[in-house]
Amino acid sequence: MMKAWVLHGINDIRYEEAPKPQPSSGEVLVKLSAAGICGSDIPRIYETGAHKHPLIPGHEFAGSVESTGEGVDAKWIGKRVGVFPLIPCRECAQCRKKKYEMCSHYDYLGSRRDGGFAEYVSVPEWNLIELPDTVSDEAAAMLEPMAVAVHAMRIGAPLKGERVAVCGLGPIGLLLCMFLLDMDIKELFVIGNKEFQRQQAVKLGIPDENYCDTKTENAAEWIAQKTGSSGVDLYYECVGRNETAALGLEAAAAGGRVVFMGNPHSDMSFTRDNYWKILRKQLTVRGTWNSSCIKDEDDDWHYVLKRLKEGRVDPEALITHSLRADELERGLHIMRDKTEGYCKVMIKYNKEAILK
Repeated sequence: MMKAWVLHGINDIRYEEAPKPQPSSGEVLVKLSAAGICGSDIPRIYETGAHKHPLIPGHEFAGSVESTGEGVDAKWIGKRVGVFPLIPCRECAQCRKKKYEMCSHYDYLGSRRDGGFAEYVSVPEWNLIELPDTVSDEAAAMLEPMAVAVHAMRIGAPLKGERVAVCGLGPIGLLLCMFLLDMDIKELFVIGNKEFQRQQAVKLGIPDENYCDTKTENAAEWIAQKTGSSGVDLYYECVGRNETAALGLEAAAAGGRVVFMGNPHSDMSFTRDNYWKILRKQLTVRGTWNSSCIKDEDDDWHYVLKRLKEGRVDPEALITHSLRADELERGLHIMRDKTEGYCKVMIKYNKEAILK
């Protein structure tokens, strides 16, 4: 048996004894070292439920391989690993093109099958990413959101000298900013609505004057003023609301690009005026929700690993809470109720909590 956070239904998550998983053929058993709470875990646990119950949530995690199932090389035992949580069918049209993030029949750790809010999790060998010694457990547990941010960044294809705006400064938005700064994007404008977000943005290296607080400023007018009324070449929407989507169409320059990456909070729709903006400005509108993992040096996960190894990015700077496994519900409540400023809430296994 093991200890795990088990979601029995909407708003019914319990820390309890659960069967320790046994790796099936082609799988390994991972002993958890760290797991991050994703913003998508909050509605999954408290509003919508998962695809099945009971289920152990958690899809941002890292650990070490304790044992292997049939057909898996024993070389993995003892290896530290990150885990790509999407399990592709490997058979659909997208999978045959190695576009696994667009798989039509995927499985998913933490939402469709048991994930990482537990002492152990069984995962397919194919989903493992071996970690270099220089990458910490905490950084490894942030590989998934970092890869999501990089995937969106690369879809937008920013160029040096372009004006770029990021709207929404949760963990994904801030990680996106981190990688844009690593690309040497000089004119980076960020839009948030909390003083805590401003502080995080400034800590990353974004000038204070490049932060717009929508509680006190009109973001469309602010971008117009910053760009001499020409707009931004590239706008990332990291919120998932109609008003911030509409802002992107308003803020984008003629011929610009808009990338939608925020999970929708409700139904999304275009007004006629906003639809006209797409037509008349000849905007390119893209969507993204996951990351590319094809076990290739050029995929999103290896892009992230390379920059971690070179010390070019520091995701741990965004960890605001580091909690023990038995404190996970406290982290969920902080994120759900917004009782404290937070960015990344991290769960550490077999270590004392470090409350920042």
